[in-house]
This record gives sequence, C-alpha cells and structure tokens, in this order.
Amino acid sequence: MSPRRQHAKTGVGLIFTAIMLFPIYWMINVSFTKDTDMRADPPHLFPWNGTLEGYRAVLDQQLPYLGTSLIVGLGTVALTLIIAAPAGYALAKLRPKGGGVLSFVLLIAQMIPGVIMAMGFYAIYLRAGVLNTIPGLILADSTIAVPFGVLIFTAFMSGIPDELINAALIDGASKWRTFLSVILPVSRNAVVTVSLFAFLWAWSDFVFATTLDGGGDHQPITLGIYHYIGNNNQQWNAIMATAVIASIPATLLLILAQRYVAAGVTAGAVKD
Repeated sequence: MSPRRQHAKTGVGLIFTAIMLFPIYWMINVSFTKDTDMRADPPHLFPWNGTLEGYRAVLDQQLPYLGTSLIVGLGTVALTLIIAAPAGYALAKLRPKGGGVLSFVLLIAQMIPGVIMAMGFYAIYLRAGVLNTIPGLILADSTIAVPFGVLIFTAFMSGIPDELINAALIDGASKWRTFLSVILPVSRNAVVTVSLFAFLWAWSDFVFATTLDGGGDHQPITLGIYHYIGNNNQQWNAIMATAVIASIPATLLLILAQRYVAAGVTAGAVKD
C-alpha cells in the first residue's frame, strides 16, 4: 500500500472518529458554558468565559443519586459473580446433563427486551414488597448481566487445561476448593470482563430504574438526570455537568480494564 493511500485512510479514520466523539466534546463544552451564552449565534465551540455553576449544582443535588448508582452497580457485580462464575465452571468442566440446552437458554434470555422483563418484575416485586428498593434493583439488573457472565466464564474456563484440575483433585482438593483456589485465580480476565459489563449495565440502566424504583427514596443517577431535565430544562450546563460526572466512573473503568476485557471477551475463540 502506498504512503499516500495510507495517509488517506488515516485521515478518513480521524474524521469519522472526530464525528463520533464530537457529542462527548459538546457535552463537556456545554457543562462549562454560562446560561447567557447558550443561545449565542454562532454557538461557542469553546467555553472562553466558562463557569463551574453546573458542577456546583451536581455536588449540591446529584450526589445522592450517584451514591445510589454506585451501590447498585457494586451490588450487581457481586451478585453476578456469585452466580455466574460457579455456573460457568460447572458448564465448562463438570459438564452436567442438559448443559448445552442451558447455554442456549441463556443466549435466548439475552434477547428478551428489558421493558418486557421490567413489567414482569413489577408484578412480582409488588407482591413481594421489594418495589422501590435498592436490593430489588440490584436483583433486576443482575438478570441482564448473569446470562452474559455465564457465557463468558464458560468460554474462558473451557480453555483451562483439565490437567490443572486433575492435579488439584489428586492433592485432595474438593471440586469447590478447586474452583476457588485454582480455577478462579486463573480466570482473572473473565472476572474483570464480567464485572465491568455488569457494572456498566447497572450504572446506565433506566428501564428497570424507572419501572421498579421510580418512587423510591434512593434512586440511581439515570433517574436523577431524568428528573433534573424535567425540572430544569433551561439549565443545560447543570444537566450536561451531571452527565459528565456520571460518565467518569464508566470511562475510568474502561480505560483501566481494557486489556483484561480484550482477553476475556476473546477467550475460547481459538482452539488448539
């Protein structure tokens, strides 16, 4: 390939990347823009006379929502790992009867629209008395993450040599001890991958939050942004500042865990 053609492809790639990233830049730009400058013609591409009023509003009004989202996200991660990791180990190494059917059912479960699941959860939660509670929201968010987690753990653990497990069993370890002391430590990439996606799903969830926790005392940040837009539809710098703050945890996690995620997602794709 000639250098001119390489430069042309690089230029096209940069243009498309800039187009895709522009909404993020504009969100950050507006978060620092004064209300009086919002309707400038032409609009300001950089907040020369910036303000931190939006971020002060976030600290004053949105911190409880952020705290709730953090609790729900971490709770979803914990519950997902507790269920998905042993299930993936059983399907990959213990090979129970009907394991193939169960894997297919888990795959189908991921295709069910969230709004359909939310309606079902609403009827169950109403009778169980867990509507508008954080544990109920954690359980609902986990139903999205668990099928994905089981499939990732199954694919990853299938690549672990059986000799490693047999050696542990010969040394007197039980199957449960083998899982905790041998399989789980070498499945770090899968653990990080599942944890990251479970947290992101819970952090960005709106359907379950508005259906199952819309009237609760502790609501996640997605509902905080939704209510804030409804009550302050003219204060766009505060709205965008809330969105920026809400994006920081997910962005940091993606940056820190991208190496593990790449290894975890591609596990099992290549067989010897």
